[in-house]
Amino acid sequence: MPKSLPFDDAPLSSVGTPEEAELLDSSPRSRVWRVRLADDRGLVIVKQITDGGDPGADADARFAREVAGLRLAGRASEPAVAPAVLATDPSSRVIVLEHLDDLGKSDDWMPAYAESLARLHALTGPADAGALPVASGPTAGDAESFLALARALDVPVPAAVPGELAGLLERLDPAPHHALLHGDPCPGNDLRTAEGVRFVDFERASLGNGLVELAFFRIGFPTCWCAMSVTAAPLAEVEDVYRTTWRGLTGKDVPGDLADACAGWLIQGDALVERAERGTADQLARVAVEDFEWGYVSARERLVHRLGVVAGMTRDHDHLHAVGRLSSDLAGRLLERWPKLRPLPTPAARPW
Repeated sequence: MPKSLPFDDAPLSSVGTPEEAELLDSSPRSRVWRVRLADDRGLVIVKQITDGGDPGADADARFAREVAGLRLAGRASEPAVAPAVLATDPSSRVIVLEHLDDLGKSDDWMPAYAESLARLHALTGPADAGALPVASGPTAGDAESFLALARALDVPVPAAVPGELAGLLERLDPAPHHALLHGDPCPGNDLRTAEGVRFVDFERASLGNGLVELAFFRIGFPTCWCAMSVTAAPLAEVEDVYRTTWRGLTGKDVPGDLADACAGWLIQGDALVERAERGTADQLARVAVEDFEWGYVSARERLVHRLGVVAGMTRDHDHLHAVGRLSSDLAGRLLERWPKLRPLPTPAARPW
């Protein structure tokens, strides 16, 4: 066992004998190695879930969630949508995964990404209830924070908005839906292989409505450091690819309303900060008094984009018309007060 692997050989014993191990970049919540096996048995990926320096972090739960998500994703074939799980060791929170050759950047990466995302979502159904946690979504507290932001910026709130937000929360209830959600389907958590896009990092996998992840293209990849704006023809193409793929696999149209999904991301302040900061403060309240960066754009820039998206999608919406008017007014007020805010970059070529 190479000294750089801080666990015994149990998880690798059924796969092969490790000969060399290279530590790869990963989040603070895990350690990842590329391991070469002896006797020309090739490469594997070894991932260990850690507490990220926080003893209170539920690393065991994240390990169980990732393994469950990967195993459900393993139902896909021809092509796969995730690396195969070769072995696990719960005692050390280690997962041994198939090694995949990543082809790297591509200017036209989104259609294949959307197709794999739809194929991932279509793998599960009602019979899988309980296999993963139910997806989390916006709460009544998020709705109140959104209204408080309007008040803090002196933007009048139309009388219909609180009722529309209450209805939005009811429609976004994930319980009736059982799509396999990745939980963090960001560029960087996907690998472009010769057989298609495969997703990695399933620590936040859950069951819910796939529209909340299809919405990433419009709303600017809200759980990701690499926020971006996808518009016009590219956006229409990826949404058509997703819907066509889903319909071909399930025989049904994608359930729900994409405008609802985007509005749900808009009112979640925690979607303005990286995972380590979520749940620590009212992030929408912060926006009114300070700007803060995540990746290469700021919270206010992310928020202006999301407001514009929701405003544009709800001009003639039966249930979100007043929310759309408020979103338009809020975007205008942010740009009025801070005119140097930049639009999100476009993904003409991925810069990562």
